[in-house]
Amino acid sequence: MHTVVVGTSGTTAEDVIAVARGNARVELSGEARDALARAREIVDALAAKPEPVYGVSTGFGALASRHISPELRAQLQRNIVRSHAAGMGPRVEREVVRALMFLRLKTVASGHTGVRPSVAQTMADVLNAGITPVVHEYGSLGCSGDLAPLSHCALALMGEGDAEGPDGVVRPAGELLAEAGIEPVELREKEGLALLNGTDGMLGMLVMALADLGKLYTSADITAALTLEALLGTEKVLQPELHAIRPHPGQGASAANMAAVLKGSGLTGHFQEESAPRVQDAYSVRCAPQVAGAGRDTMAHAALVASRELAAAVDNPVVLPDGRVESNGNFHGAPVAYVLDFLAIAAADLGSIAERRTDRLLDKNRSHGLPPFLADDAGVDSGLMIAQYTQAALVSEMKRLAVPASADSIPSSAMQEDHVSMGWSAARKLRTAVDNLTRIIAIELYAATRAIELRHGLTAAPASLAAIGAARAAGVQGPGPDRFLAPDLAAADEFVRTGALVAAVETVTGPLA
Repeated sequence: MHTVVVGTSGTTAEDVIAVARGNARVELSGEARDALARAREIVDALAAKPEPVYGVSTGFGALASRHISPELRAQLQRNIVRSHAAGMGPRVEREVVRALMFLRLKTVASGHTGVRPSVAQTMADVLNAGITPVVHEYGSLGCSGDLAPLSHCALALMGEGDAEGPDGVVRPAGELLAEAGIEPVELREKEGLALLNGTDGMLGMLVMALADLGKLYTSADITAALTLEALLGTEKVLQPELHAIRPHPGQGASAANMAAVLKGSGLTGHFQEESAPRVQDAYSVRCAPQVAGAGRDTMAHAALVASRELAAAVDNPVVLPDGRVESNGNFHGAPVAYVLDFLAIAAADLGSIAERRTDRLLDKNRSHGLPPFLADDAGVDSGLMIAQYTQAALVSEMKRLAVPASADSIPSSAMQEDHVSMGWSAARKLRTAVDNLTRIIAIELYAATRAIELRHGLTAAPASLAAIGAARAAGVQGPGPDRFLAPDLAAADEFVRTGALVAAVETVTGPLA
C-alpha cells in the first residue's frame, strides 16, 4: 500500500487525496518526531512557570483571562474537546474526515503546536486503522478554524464519541481503538487546543474539489465540442492564433481541447450551406473556451492558495523556533473561504452555458435540422424534453450555491470571535455544486451524442466516435423510442464522474489539458 510520510514542511494535494480517498498509510518522519519533541520541551517549560500563557495555562476564547492551576490543566484540555464536539446534522463523508484528520496531523508534525510525539503517532495510527470519527454537517464557522469538526476527531483520539470502523459500521470510538490496539490519548497542556485550531476541513474539501473540477472542465470541453458538431457549427473559432491575442491560459487550453476533439470531423464545415445558413454560432457554442477557460484560471488561483495553506502550520498559539509561544490569527479561514466561493461561481457559470447548449440541441428552431427534443417520433415521443428540465433544475440550484458564504459573518464567543470566515459552509456547498455540475455535463453528453447519431450521412470526428462508443458500452443508450430515462442519465453521470469520458477521447487525441 502507498505510504505518505509526514514531515515538518507541509504536504501536497496528491498526498491529501491518497490518504482521504486511497486509504494510504501515514508515517511520521524522523525530522517531524524531533521537531515535535523540541516544541514540547518549550511548552513544558512554559507550563512550569507561574506566568499565564494563553493555551498552555489559561482558558480559551472569551475565557482566556483565567489562569488555570496545574492540577486542572489536563481536565481543561479534555473539557475543551468535549464541549467543542457540538456538531449537529448529517454525517460528513468519510473522505472529508480523513482529509481533515491528515491535515491536522500535518500541522502538528510541523513542530509549531507543542503536541507530544505520542499524540501525533496516535493520530497516524487511527488513520492507518481505518477508524473515522463521526463528524456532523453543522458546527464550524471557520473562525478558529473548523472547531467542531476537529473536536469530534479529537474526541475519538481520547476514546470517546462515535466512529466508523474499517467495516463501515459506526460504534463507540473506545471499542474501535481497543480492537486496533491503540491506547487513547490523555491530553496535557495545549494539546486539546492544538487539535482543534485549523482550517483542515475546508482545506481538505478544497483540495478534493480542485481534483474533481480538473476532470470536469476537461469533460465540459469535450461535451462542448460534441455539441458544436451536432449543431453543424464551425471549428474556426478554435484556431490558436485567435486565442493567442487574448492570452488567458485557461482559454487557450480549452480551445485546444475542443480543437483536438473535433479534428477530422465531417460534421463541421457546413456553416454556409443553404440548409443551415449562419454568420456565427451562438455564444454558448462560440464562447465555450472563454467561459470554461476563465473557470480554469480560477482553479489555478485556488490551487495556488491551497498550496500555500498545505505548506502552513495553522494553530493558535504557535511555538516559534526561538522558544516563544505567540498568539495570532492564522487560524482564520478567509483565504480558503474566498476561493471556495470563487470556484462555486465559476462552476455555476460552466453549468449554465452547458445547459444553454443542451437546450439548443432540443429546439427544432435552433438545432439546424435535428428533430424536436431529439425524439424518435415527436409528439408520440417526448425525447429528451424532461432531461433538459432536470438539467435546468440543477443549474438553478448551482446559482443558489454560487451565493458566497464568505460574504457573511456571525459573531460568537461573547464577541471575542466577532468576524468569522464561514469557510466550512463555503466548502460544503462547493461539494454539492461539483456533484451537480457532473450531472449537468452528463446530460449535455447524453443529448450531444444522440444528436450526432441523428446526423445521418455525416461522420463525426474520430475522438467523438470514441466517446460515443465508450458511452454506449457503459450503458448510455442512443437514439430510439421513449424509454425509462433515469437509468440512462445515471449511466451518463457515472461515465463522466469516473473520468471514462476523458479516457475514451484521449485514446484518439492523446492527453488533454
